[in-house]
Amino acid sequence: MAQTRIRFYIDENLSPEIVTLLSAHGIDIIRGPLGADDSAHLERATEMGRVVCTEDDDFIKLASQGTEHAGIILGEGDYYSFGDWVRYLRLVHAVQSADEMIKTINYVFYVD
Repeated sequence: MAQTRIRFYIDENLSPEIVTLLSAHGIDIIRGPLGADDSAHLERATEMGRVVCTEDDDFIKLASQGTEHAGIILGEGDYYSFGDWVRYLRLVHAVQSADEMIKTINYVFYVD
C-alpha cells in the first residue's frame, strides 16, 4: 500500500526561500498567510493535512493543550539557517509518511 507523502506548511517565521527550494525538489510546501496568529496557522494546516514547520514554540503549547494537528516540526530560531531547514525537511519527506507525522512533534537537527 502506498504511503501518503508529507505536505508541509511553514509559518511567517521561516524564510520563504524554503518554499522555493523544496518546491524545486518536487516537495509540496506552502507558506501560511502573513499576520495570522498561531492557532489560525495550526487550524488551517490541520484542515489541509499539512505538517507545520516553525521556529515558534507556541505551537508546542497549542499541541500540549490538545489541539489536533497533522504534525509539527520545530527548530530554534537563531540556530538553524534556511539551508538547514531545507536539508532536514527533505530528509523527513524521504523517510516519513503523512500518517506517521499526525500528532507528532519533531525537532530540527543538523543534517550534513
